Amino acid sequence: MTSNPAPARPLTVFSTDGRTAVGARVSDSGTGTPIVFLHGLVGLNDHWEEVVGRTLTHARCIMLELPLLALPREVCSIAGVTDLTQRFIREYLDEPVILVGNSFGGHVALRLALEHPDITRGLVLAGSSGLIERSMVREVQIRPSREWLAEKLGELFYDRVHVREADLDRAFKELSERPKARAMIRLSRTARKNHLGQKMSEITTPTLLMWGKQDIVTPPEAAEQFCEMLPNSRLVWFDECGHVPMVERPDEFAAELLRFVGEFDETTETQDES
Repeated sequence: MTSNPAPARPLTVFSTDGRTAVGARVSDSGTGTPIVFLHGLVGLNDHWEEVVGRTLTHARCIMLELPLLALPREVCSIAGVTDLTQRFIREYLDEPVILVGNSFGGHVALRLALEHPDITRGLVLAGSSGLIERSMVREVQIRPSREWLAEKLGELFYDRVHVREADLDRAFKELSERPKARAMIRLSRTARKNHLGQKMSEITTPTLLMWGKQDIVTPPEAAEQFCEMLPNSRLVWFDECGHVPMVERPDEFAAELLRFVGEFDETTETQDES
């Protein structure tokens, strides 16, 4: 059964030092185990909606959309976004959460598990950066052509029918603005420099990896390395699927996510009974 997520509402998120305020958009639906969804560099809350619509009857689903390409310079980095996200979780939720992250959002989730394990109950990573990534940013142009952007966005999917005109219009508009193009380059570069490598073994948080077999941005060997390095992880493959499985395979993605959440609920019930 699919339900409609709650409309997003504006929310101000502050950096830890309190000096930087960022206007975010938050959608909060359902009740139960809290799940926070984190989008990628060119992502939006919209890209999670089909999965959330299939999940919110069994869990509390919070989609956090930060204006990544409009961030103030002092927080325009993987470290800055991680800081804003942990502040949001502590102040908005005040309890440990399951983090679901795609691409750059998955990298943020991994950093949170490393730096703030007290608020990280579980991890679900889809096409996460942090180890291997083939980024369009290496070739990004100031004021890129619409044709170039259409090609790059198409590479995110196995089936290019999933490229939405609205996403292409938004990307074309944003990357035609010099400050936003520079912000994208900066965010991507700070993420690439933050190679997590052997630090991964320090993450004991239960982790579900969901990967498209035809992902060319974070290819299958990235998923295999994550699974090998994360001591408490398992890997689920989606065939005929690229870098954005929550868009190309929402039914299967939601089913696997709910199975993962159910494992936490069963553990909690067992602990309560004992």
